[in-house]
Amino acid sequence: MSRKFVCTPTEPVVQTKAGKLRGYAVDGTYTFHGIKYADAKRFQMPTEVEPWDGVKDAMSYGYICPILADPVPMGEVMVPHRYWLSHENCQYLNVWTQSIDSSSKKPVMVWLHGGGFTAGSSIEQVAYDGENMSKYGDVVVVSLNHRLNILGYLDLSPFGEQFKNSANAGNADLVAALKWIHENIANFGGDPENVTLFGQSGGGMKIWSLMQTPSADGLFQKGIIESGVLSGFLNGAKGNGTLIVSAMLEELGFEKNDAEKLVTVPYAVLAEAYKKVAPSIAKQGAYIGCAPMQNDFYLGDPCEVGFTEHAKTIPVMIGTVLGEFAFGPGIPNKHQLSQSETEAMIVKKYGDNADQLMQLFQEAYPEKHLTDLLDLDSLFRAPTKDFIAKKAAYNQAPTYSYLFAFEFPYDDGKAAWHCSELPFVFHNTEKVPICNVPGISDRLEEQIFGAWIHFAKSGNPNGAELPEWPACQPRDEATMVFDRTCAVKHNFDNELIDLHHKVASKLPFEGTVLY
Repeated sequence: MSRKFVCTPTEPVVQTKAGKLRGYAVDGTYTFHGIKYADAKRFQMPTEVEPWDGVKDAMSYGYICPILADPVPMGEVMVPHRYWLSHENCQYLNVWTQSIDSSSKKPVMVWLHGGGFTAGSSIEQVAYDGENMSKYGDVVVVSLNHRLNILGYLDLSPFGEQFKNSANAGNADLVAALKWIHENIANFGGDPENVTLFGQSGGGMKIWSLMQTPSADGLFQKGIIESGVLSGFLNGAKGNGTLIVSAMLEELGFEKNDAEKLVTVPYAVLAEAYKKVAPSIAKQGAYIGCAPMQNDFYLGDPCEVGFTEHAKTIPVMIGTVLGEFAFGPGIPNKHQLSQSETEAMIVKKYGDNADQLMQLFQEAYPEKHLTDLLDLDSLFRAPTKDFIAKKAAYNQAPTYSYLFAFEFPYDDGKAAWHCSELPFVFHNTEKVPICNVPGISDRLEEQIFGAWIHFAKSGNPNGAELPEWPACQPRDEATMVFDRTCAVKHNFDNELIDLHHKVASKLPFEGTVLY
């Protein structure tokens, strides 16, 4: 079926603070790709882009940040990816909108991509495309790239004032992007006073780290954190960049204090030196970068240091998926297994704790097959529940809990894995075949998508698509379980997750993160 495409010398053109941009429109959705929101020299803070005359085209995705290792195609049926050209001057964003009238004031949804703080991009996953979200939700969607890994998060401050806050350069890019959005998004039909950050995995971590970043205060009003809390993830390493940077300098044959040399070393050489020296320093429990560092720019993990007064005022929707690391093969014919065969598999994994875990799992998930216990996640779920409990203790803004528990039609039925909710969130299940179950997935997509859009518009996810979803209260986690039948459950997995987290922490890690 043909679609209406519009792109002329004068339409659509939008005025920004630095100059005019031309995008294109398809069936009424205006699209602008590769907008430069900032510039930055290596290890330095971002600066505003220089103004230009005339009209610049914004019809090609901008560079993504280089990563430490080349991506390896795997698991594409579960998490389909797209790969793109990289360059360390990667401060670009993309916009999808239904209006370029400055009076429209539509809600703005800003996507922060996953990949921890080391990998990923705004277009890495097929599901990240913002057209359907903008079209069906009548919102302005923004996605962005920023500096990652040692380009965005390496502390060189012990080697000179010129490197102050290099440990948080990647998050400084995020703040610069939010400032650009605040100053320019009205001309793309958006409301700069109604901005919702949403992000998954590392993107979720970026949201709560920005909640703890004073320079981002007032630049966003709400946050949706998807599988984005890990215990001690940003507070585990001790010290500053002295050890890791000194080791890199020695590996590269430079003088021990000559960190300026790292500014001009080709990225590939820099990355190889880092990868060679970082493991031994990490074993010492010392700082190796690749994540924000607590200082006067980033005030620290709220679950460790407490929420800032501003963070307490931000409505949050937060959750995980049932089997975060369930990327391995499924269990053939799991629904035909006998009880004894099923229990034998669970005992093999959980040993003496198997009986109690099976009882607690069946109480929490009576509709699930017991083999899903083998894929159950507590690595994300336990600290997420801790985040919820601590945030819900404050009444300045609501906190909503969810869990995505859909069983996918793959390998005789597979528990939801890391990233698997994203096609539903973006209204893009049509782009990801594994999500599709006739008569089921379309309705679930509308329910999940509707919740995200309602929350972006009002700070409350409730709508006609779902049963009543209350905010969490102290000692009462009201969790919306997204499944074939969606339902709110109160404190339903507390005992299960407490025990599983203790047991799983002693087991060898079997997962693979595909982001």
